[in-house]
Amino acid sequence: GGGGAGQTERRLSRPGQAGPGVAMLRRLLSGWKRYKYRLVPWIALNLGKNPRTIRFVPETSLDKVISDSAIEASLLKLFRALFRSDLSNQAEFLKMLPESIQSKYKNLLTHFHKETEGNRMDFNPDGAMLETFGFIIRRAISSLSFAGRGVFVTTGRVPKGTVVCMYPGTVYQQYEPILFQSICNPFIFRCVDGMLIDGNDKGISKVIYRSCSGRDRLGPYKTSDVTWLTETPVNPLALGQYVNNCSNEKEANVCYQEFDVPTTFPVEFRQYFPNVNYRHDVERLLRCVVLVTLRDIEMGEELFSNYYTIIK
Repeated sequence: GGGGAGQTERRLSRPGQAGPGVAMLRRLLSGWKRYKYRLVPWIALNLGKNPRTIRFVPETSLDKVISDSAIEASLLKLFRALFRSDLSNQAEFLKMLPESIQSKYKNLLTHFHKETEGNRMDFNPDGAMLETFGFIIRRAISSLSFAGRGVFVTTGRVPKGTVVCMYPGTVYQQYEPILFQSICNPFIFRCVDGMLIDGNDKGISKVIYRSCSGRDRLGPYKTSDVTWLTETPVNPLALGQYVNNCSNEKEANVCYQEFDVPTTFPVEFRQYFPNVNYRHDVERLLRCVVLVTLRDIEMGEELFSNYYTIIK
């Protein structure tokens, strides 16, 4: 019958239908299963159960698999390819640079204008990566259950000792404020010397990175890349924060290595670095973290790292 004033409505749960409290609990449990693999205390408490997830390195090695010069050479090679494949957008930028830098690209620009007749060309970062390194990496659903997304080699083959990813984000000194950014944030990377990199591409972390990147622009010169905050990064290496922790079944095939960008690094290529210092009032080298392959990695394989490294 019809409902009169003061009549209450009663709803019965159907068998198997979860209430809002149960649904929220399931979401929290699902989130924890993904998050725990990035939580250092949980990893430390479970080291005995997961011995293959620990990486031991001697203190004398400074945790370096390849030399700094090899890292710099790899980044220069890719950034140069990105720059040249995007000349239609870089031409105006070049005009604002010192003559000494412009002269390096004079012949290239002349050839470019003849080839394209002034028309813009499509910029293809993956194509530049394939041409430079012989492989392409992309994000996709991880092969580990509850691990969310991971990073896969989708084209080509990656030889041992190759820079395969970069860990993007805002770089913090030990004494700089990061409390609020770190809450429920699984993307905080701690360097050997205590410096931190916030690789979260959402929320307050995203806002802070954009702000610091805009602050550090030298007029028209971009000194960092913000496109890693999107699904289509200009620097195709800037996916390192999505590389998942290894397990007893899936051993690590890459490792993290810290690299301080030298002051001599070409100014026209700095726009591709997916990192920025939190503070700008103190001059210091830009800290980057790259991921280096520990063995040959074939097409279709997922990248796995060690979140917990012990320096002996």
